[in-house]
Amino acid sequence: MFQITIFFLYLAAAILFALSRLPDWSDRARKLVIPAFLAAAIAVCTDGWLLYTALDDGRNITLANTVSIIGFQLGAIGLLGAAKPVLRGISAGLLLLAGMLALVTGKDPATAAATALSWQVRTHVLTSLFAYGLLTVGAIVAIAGLMQEWRLKARRLSPVNHLFAPLETTEALLYAVTAAGFTVLLLSVISGLTFVENLFAQHLVHKTTLSLLALAIFGILLAGRQFAGWRGRRGIYLYLAGFGLLCLGYFGSRVVLEEFLGRSWS
Repeated sequence: MFQITIFFLYLAAAILFALSRLPDWSDRARKLVIPAFLAAAIAVCTDGWLLYTALDDGRNITLANTVSIIGFQLGAIGLLGAAKPVLRGISAGLLLLAGMLALVTGKDPATAAATALSWQVRTHVLTSLFAYGLLTVGAIVAIAGLMQEWRLKARRLSPVNHLFAPLETTEALLYAVTAAGFTVLLLSVISGLTFVENLFAQHLVHKTTLSLLALAIFGILLAGRQFAGWRGRRGIYLYLAGFGLLCLGYFGSRVVLEEFLGRSWS
C-alpha cells in the first residue's frame, strides 16, 4: 500500500516539475513548483522510512531492497537537484524512476544467508549501493545529454527541449557526478577487498574484476577530462561503458547467485 502511495507522490512531483519547465506553463511555474517540492519531500521521507523498515537494520539486503535503495537515492538527488530551475527536467526523470523502483521495496523476503551478513560486509554493500546510486544518476544525465545533442543536430526544436539543461550544464554535471561516484566506488572496492573473505568460494571474482574495470574506466574518463579536455560523445560513451560493466558485475552476480543458484554472497 505504501509503495503505491510513494509511487504516485513521485509521479505527481515529476509531472509538476516537468510542466514548470515548459513555455506554455511558465507563467504558472511558481504555483507548480511549490506542490512539486512538497510531494517530492513527502515521497522521499516516506520512501526512506519504508526502506529502513524493510532493511531490518541492514540484515535484509535482498535484490528488491537493493534496487529500492538506489531508487531512494535517485529521489533524494532529484529533490535536491530541483532547487536549480534548469535541472528540473532531469529531476523529473529521476523522481519518476525513483517512484518505479519504490514499488519493489520489501517484495522479496530475507534469506537465512542474508541475515548472517557481518556488519563489515553490510557496510561494504551499502557503500557499494551508494556508489551505484550516484553513478546511476550520471547514466541518466549522460543519456539526457545524448538526447539533447541528437535533437539539436536534427533541428528538432520544440517545447520539449526546455526539459533538458543546456549541454554545457549537462556535461559539467556528468563529470561532477563521475568524480563523486568514482570516489565512493573506490572506497567500496577497498572495503570489499578488506572485509569480504573467500572470493573464489563465493563466486565473486567476476564481480570484483568487473568493478575494478569500471573503476579504471571512470578514472580514465576523469583524467581525460582534466588533462586532455575531453568533451562530447567520447566522454558519454566511455561513462556508459563503465556503468554497464558495473551493473553487469553487481546485479548480474546477484541475479545468478540468488535466483539461479539459491545462494547469497555472504
